[in-house]
Amino acid sequence: MDKDALLDYEYPDLDPVPSKIEKEIIPPCDPTADDRLYHICITAISLVVMLILAVLARRAKVGDRQKGLPALLSPVNFLDHTQHKGLAVAVFGVLLCKLWGLILLPNPLPFTTGSQNKQNWLILGVFYYPALYYPLLACGTLHNKVGYVLGSLLSWTQFGVLVWQKIDCPRTSLVHKHFSLFSSLPQIACLAFLSFQYPLLLFKGLKGTEKNNATEDLSSSYYKDYVKKILKKKKPTKVSSLTTEKPKLHRRIIDAVKLYIYTPEDAFRFPLKLAISGVVSFITLYQMGLLLILTVVPNLQIARLGVDEDVANLLAGFKIMLSPDKKEVVRIVIYYIWCVEVCYISAMTLSGLVNLVMLMQSMVLHRLNLKGLYRGDIYKVYNCQRSIRASRPALVCWMGYTSFTAAHICFGMLIQTMVFFLCLLILVFFIIIPVLHGENLILFQLLWSMWPFWLMIFLALLIQHLTARFWFIKKTAGTQDLDNRGNLFLLTYLLFPVNVLIGVLLALWRLIITALFNIVHMGRMDISLLNRNVEAFDPAYRCYAHYLKIEVNQSHPVMKAFCGMLLQSVGQESNGAQRSRDAEEGIQLVQQEKKQHKVSSAKRAYGHWQILYTLVNNPSLVSTRKHFQRHSAGSFVNGSFNRNTKERGKKETATKEAGASATN
Repeated sequence: MDKDALLDYEYPDLDPVPSKIEKEIIPPCDPTADDRLYHICITAISLVVMLILAVLARRAKVGDRQKGLPALLSPVNFLDHTQHKGLAVAVFGVLLCKLWGLILLPNPLPFTTGSQNKQNWLILGVFYYPALYYPLLACGTLHNKVGYVLGSLLSWTQFGVLVWQKIDCPRTSLVHKHFSLFSSLPQIACLAFLSFQYPLLLFKGLKGTEKNNATEDLSSSYYKDYVKKILKKKKPTKVSSLTTEKPKLHRRIIDAVKLYIYTPEDAFRFPLKLAISGVVSFITLYQMGLLLILTVVPNLQIARLGVDEDVANLLAGFKIMLSPDKKEVVRIVIYYIWCVEVCYISAMTLSGLVNLVMLMQSMVLHRLNLKGLYRGDIYKVYNCQRSIRASRPALVCWMGYTSFTAAHICFGMLIQTMVFFLCLLILVFFIIIPVLHGENLILFQLLWSMWPFWLMIFLALLIQHLTARFWFIKKTAGTQDLDNRGNLFLLTYLLFPVNVLIGVLLALWRLIITALFNIVHMGRMDISLLNRNVEAFDPAYRCYAHYLKIEVNQSHPVMKAFCGMLLQSVGQESNGAQRSRDAEEGIQLVQQEKKQHKVSSAKRAYGHWQILYTLVNNPSLVSTRKHFQRHSAGSFVNGSFNRNTKERGKKETATKEAGASATN
């Protein structure tokens, strides 16, 4: 089979003489729902909704001190593990999609026209869109029926207008004719979820089955169930000495798959910010993959269809002669461009799958790290002794963790696509195509010319492994020890130069493995790309470690279960005291009243002791104690007074007293 027939067989759809290409011109499309007028109206509606919510909040403040305007300005309790996470996740998804288009659109804000001062408008848009979508999240803050009605109307309006605009103008000239439509699909899905969730909450509120999430945190049974699970005695597993065989292959495969698939547990719930980070990472993965595909692949297709016989003259100018026939040169160039297109699509697909697997594994590792810190296993996460307490750097990292995750996904996916694309190009053009065509075997010829070197390396490794297996190691009574030490030392000396060359190859292989590992894990913040001893210099992992500090310090399930039990006991005591005051007087009830008084006194004393113990061990109240006000903040670790500092303080006090007595 000649080359021409081989090209026809491998890629039969290639046209050696393509027709004239006419680039599709997409005219400007103005939807019926004008974007500028829509944003003016939706901004005014959002302001009206916020004013109504503010009035409702001021009325609610009279009956409940925990509500009111402060609660409205704090729409989500990011440290509450028991609340419904759907509203916050959907709003963050909508905001991310809008900010993603903010960077690519020629006009960052719909109110602006032209490209003048685009950077200033871009900065303003970064703050405009969070304020625009804030009412979508605030409508669920007060857990009020009016708020649910306003949230339903607001979400329906934004969802309907967005779908209307995409139906009117499905194609735009931005990046690709269908890029705007595909890029808005996650935003449409999030708004559709909000349009369904708010009416559902309203229906539950009218039916009386909707729980008040504002006070559910400490009263939820989740924390008690967690404590019961960790205190539950596990049944001892009997390990027989006869069953020491390795698990079967299918069992090992299932165990390996479980490391990458997150399965929910009843007694563990993810923190809200981790749930938001997971959805944000998935949306970022979709948006970045869509952008990389639609930016490059259509241009490669246009370049492939635009190849004509002039390309032979162009290659001849660079002294590249693919064939004396110009038509055959055209066919070869088209075939090579098609191979480049396939390599790029494969690299993009591989990068997306790798990031998806890394995201799934991150969810499993997040749970393991949180459980480890909950039970005090600090060394497993941090590799050193650290105090789990709130600090300024930890709080800053906690606030920006979700945003940093999205940024690392974007950067990591871009780097992975470039590296995978380069590797696939080398594989295709230096190995696969030369082997299929039987020509241009440059790499194989170079490797074959070095066969004495490779033979020497192979024989040196073979000799070392065989001698170590059969000559230098002896087995005696089930143990292994060195044998023929004199010959071992001689062989070590003689093979020193050869091992230097082997070490060069190992160093090159180590560089490749390290680079691939770091590139694959570039989008993950829960794994350090540096050595375990210097992982603090990795800014992404350092941010993740600080984030875990805040979550564990402020949302420990055992701590919240303890606080919920205290509040429950105080409520029971107040109800018992009210019932005792309303009881009828009589001689027959004297003994019963005395018993109730004794029981309530015991419960009251026990509750006071628990409150005292909690206050003494609360790190945030250390600075308010009169006894400890003369000590610095560094004298306390997790609310406990440092013993070394205490002894040093005693010595200083004794020195001052001795000096005062000597002066007198």
